[in-house]
Amino acid sequence: MKLHSCQELMAYIEEIGFLPLLPMGIPGWSADEIMDEDCQYVKLPDGGWEWPLWSWKGPILQESGCAYGKFFKRKAAFVSRAWWPDFCNYRRSICPQPEEGSVEEMILATLKEYGSLITRELRAACGFTGPKMRSRFDAYLTRLEMAGYIVTEDFVYPHDRHNRPYGWGWSLLTTPEKLFGRDACRTERTPEESHERLLSHFRMILPDVPEHTLDGILRRF
Repeated sequence: MKLHSCQELMAYIEEIGFLPLLPMGIPGWSADEIMDEDCQYVKLPDGGWEWPLWSWKGPILQESGCAYGKFFKRKAAFVSRAWWPDFCNYRRSICPQPEEGSVEEMILATLKEYGSLITRELRAACGFTGPKMRSRFDAYLTRLEMAGYIVTEDFVYPHDRHNRPYGWGWSLLTTPEKLFGRDACRTERTPEESHERLLSHFRMILPDVPEHTLDGILRRF
């Protein structure tokens, strides 16, 4: 099965629940692998590029309401709204609310204060402006995304002198509570019950993947 449009991809994310953007070692389990050739990356003769899949990330978030962030093995993935409460519940049980005075707590407090910021603005607002600070900050940020405390709201692109967007774009970060509302980040199930529900679903969508690998995908930070 190959998909050919943004609408088809949104429907597939809703159906499957969890979908990495790029390949991560499990054959066929990524948006990049299930798109038809005309939706994949193409380098143009003039040095530019076209990548429909990449440009669809923002519209998918705006139209489908799914969550997007570095959720699996520190790589970006989509999580449908239907599955977000259980995913958030389980991941936050593995990595509880950051301790007061920690770097992670400062990052979250800053993001809550501003509402949403692109990554470089958040980094500057948190004081990570010196040499080699970017990689250190990104490590903290990735951990917060993996734990379900930060998601991408949209993508922001610079514009050329003709007001045309260009480049890879910047993630506009926010908290899932702000983006979806507090109720969408809660469930009456215990973290253990959410884990079992998630694992059962992963057995269904990835039937050829060993049990320990599936559990590792859910647990691994």
